[in-house]
Amino acid sequence: MTVITSVRRQLGAAVAGAVGLGLAAIAVPQHVAAAPPTPAEPGCARMSELLVPQAEMQKTACLADLTTAGTVASGHTNPNDWAGLHASGTRNPSGVPGIQVDGYFPDTSTSNTNNGWRHDSQFVIRLPDAWNGKVVITGAPGVRAQYANDFILGDWVLAQGYAFASTDKGNTGARFYADGSTPGGSVREWHDRVTELTKATKVVVEQRYGRAPRHTYLVGISNGGYLTRWQLENRPWLYDGGVDWEGTLFRAEGPTMFHYLPTALRHYPAYAATGSEEARQAMLEAGFEEGSEFLWPFHYSYYWDLTQRIYREEFDPDYDGSLDAGVPFCQSGVAGCDADYDYASRPASVKEAVRIVELTGNIQRPLITLHGDLDALLPMRTDSNIYDELVEDSHQARLHRYYRFGGGTHTDGLYSTYPDRLRPLLPCARSAFQALDQWVRDHVKPPKDGFYPKPTTGDVVNTCVL
Repeated sequence: MTVITSVRRQLGAAVAGAVGLGLAAIAVPQHVAAAPPTPAEPGCARMSELLVPQAEMQKTACLADLTTAGTVASGHTNPNDWAGLHASGTRNPSGVPGIQVDGYFPDTSTSNTNNGWRHDSQFVIRLPDAWNGKVVITGAPGVRAQYANDFILGDWVLAQGYAFASTDKGNTGARFYADGSTPGGSVREWHDRVTELTKATKVVVEQRYGRAPRHTYLVGISNGGYLTRWQLENRPWLYDGGVDWEGTLFRAEGPTMFHYLPTALRHYPAYAATGSEEARQAMLEAGFEEGSEFLWPFHYSYYWDLTQRIYREEFDPDYDGSLDAGVPFCQSGVAGCDADYDYASRPASVKEAVRIVELTGNIQRPLITLHGDLDALLPMRTDSNIYDELVEDSHQARLHRYYRFGGGTHTDGLYSTYPDRLRPLLPCARSAFQALDQWVRDHVKPPKDGFYPKPTTGDVVNTCVL
C-alpha cells in the first residue's frame, strides 16, 4: 500500500515527503489522439498503429525522453504521484526516446484526475525505441495513481530497454473504497486491472515491435507488492516472475493491519505523552520492531490513523454506522472509534470480504521479496515474515527468496530526515530485479534468504549488493 502513501498528497504540505481480456481481441478505443511522429525519432513511425485492447480512451505521444527527466517537462507524468517515495540524492538514468500511451479502460468511478479526465482505471504504457524484448508491469502503491512508480521503477527499467506499463488499480485517493462496490470490492478490482493492463500491454508491444515479449515481469511496492504476490499466485501464466517490495498482507484469519493498527492507535498516545513502558510493550507485541520508536510520531500523525480508517471502511463499513471512515484521531472509548476496533469479534461477513482478496503463498513463478526491519507501517514480523511462511507451507520455497534489510522503512523519503538510522531500499529493489532476471533468463539462482545489515560506508542511496 504504500498503503496510504498517497497520504502525502491527501494531507498536502504537512507531509515532508500514497476482467477478462483475450489477447487476440482488439477493440478500437472510442477516442484516440496521436501526436505527429517526429522524423528524428524513427521508432515512432508506427505510433498510429497502436491500439490498446478494450481501452475507452487512449492518446499517444512520441517523446525524446520517456524518463521523468523528460516527462516532467513535457507533462507526461505527475510528480505528485511519486513524491516522497525515494531518497534525496537518488540517481536515475535519462535520455530514453520512445512512445508513451496514456489512457483508461471502462469504469464508473472518477477519483483519478490525471490528464484532466476524472476517470479511474487510467494506465500508462511506455515503449522505448531500443527494446530488450521484455516487459515490466506494475500497479500503483498505496492509493496513488498510475505515475506513482515512474521515478522509482520506470526510469531505471526503461533505460535498460524494458517496456513499462502501470495502472492506477481502478480507484485512487483516500476514499478509494467509495467506488460503488461491495465490501472488499475495491481491492478485488485491483487484481482485474493489473490483469487487464498486462494482457493489453502484451498486444501493444507486439504491435509496436512485431513480436511478443520474451519475458514479462511484475514489480511493486506496498500495495503493488501485494499485487505482485497475488498475480503470481492466481494469474501466473501471464508472467515469468516478480519482485515484491514490502507487499501488503491480507489474511482473513490474520495477521492483518486490523490487528496491529488499532493497537497502535490505542496505545501510542499514552507512550507519546508519558513514555509508558506498558504502552510501548503493547506496541512491540503487536508487531512493531524494537528500535523503530523514533518513527512512531510520524506514522501516528500521517499513516496509522488514516490507513486503519479507510481500509476498515473498505472491508467493514458497518462498524461505524453511517460515518464515512470513522472519526480521525478519536481516542479509545468514543463510540465507533477505530482505536477500539476488534477484528476478531466482527461478523463472519467481514472475514469473508478479506478472504476473497487474501494471499495464500502458493506462488507459481519465481518471486523475490524484500522488506526493511524498521518498516513502521507494514511491520516485517506481521507481513513478509508471515508471507514467507505461507510460501513454505505451500511447498513453493524453491520459487521464493526473502531478503531483509537493516534500517529499511516503508518509504525511502524518510531517509533524508534520519540518514544515521535508515537506509533506502530502492537500490536493493533494483539489485533484486537484476537477480530475478538472471534467475528467469539464465537459471542463475539468487542468493539464499538472508538479512543485510545497514552499511556503515559507501553510497547507500544508490548501491546495494545482494
